[in-house]
Amino acid sequence: MAAATRAGGPAGGRRAYRRAEGLWAYRLVEGLRAYRLIAAMWVRSTMAYRASFAMTTFGNFVANFLDFVAIMLMFSRVDALGGYALPEVAFLYGLSATSFGLADLLIGSMDRLGRRVRDGTLDTLLVRPAPVLAQVAADRFALRRLGRLTQGVLVLGWSLTGVDIDWTAGRLLLMPVMVVSGCGIFCAVFVAGAAFQFVAQDASEVQNAFTYGGTTLLQYPPTVFAKELVRGVTFVLPLAFVNWLPAAYVLGRPYPLGLPGWLAWVSPLVAVGSCALAGLAWRAGLRSYRSTGS
Repeated sequence: MAAATRAGGPAGGRRAYRRAEGLWAYRLVEGLRAYRLIAAMWVRSTMAYRASFAMTTFGNFVANFLDFVAIMLMFSRVDALGGYALPEVAFLYGLSATSFGLADLLIGSMDRLGRRVRDGTLDTLLVRPAPVLAQVAADRFALRRLGRLTQGVLVLGWSLTGVDIDWTAGRLLLMPVMVVSGCGIFCAVFVAGAAFQFVAQDASEVQNAFTYGGTTLLQYPPTVFAKELVRGVTFVLPLAFVNWLPAAYVLGRPYPLGLPGWLAWVSPLVAVGSCALAGLAWRAGLRSYRSTGS
């Protein structure tokens, strides 16, 4: 009997693991399905007024392009910024803006969570048969944010015509990896910031300091910032893996803080780890939610 129990123990553990794995996969598929349906609904609503969509998207593009105009005006007075020429700064800018533009397009609505917590409308999402994270991420899906993404892609493309890069297979491969990994890291910051709002309620500006503020920080070379700040965005909030570290490899520049070169390739692992931690923070925040009491 003891042998049978021992034999059944591992088998039962394997069955439980498979059930848990299947449940996780089911929730993921359901979340993506709910996100797609809600986002498609908002896209149809947006495209019902095409002229308004075109104008707001163009306005979004112009407003973000003015940020890069400010950098160009700065270079009208100096030849280099922190040792980086204009095309190299544009390369950093384009990578950061493109990665953040993707994340902002996909789940930029996460900063609305604090408002829902404060006014109690989050309760309506809890009773719907769809994952709350997917509903919040797709809430008021704003297609006009394509303006920010387009601007980042154009600046990145322009920078590639001016930077002197010895293109190798590794550097070519790292370009899409940087953009996708950077998007994942920014998505994790969005979700973690939303989880914090369960505690702080309407703290969207705190979240924006790490999302919008983070992408602005990464648009400039790490050499213009204090080493303490660079350490913070490398080892605490890993924004440096969006562009500073992998871009150093592509541009042939020294790595910030004298870090080893292989760190340029760990951005995907950092993105996965950041998303996992953000997911845990989200679950903890959601479990702590106690409604408005009304």
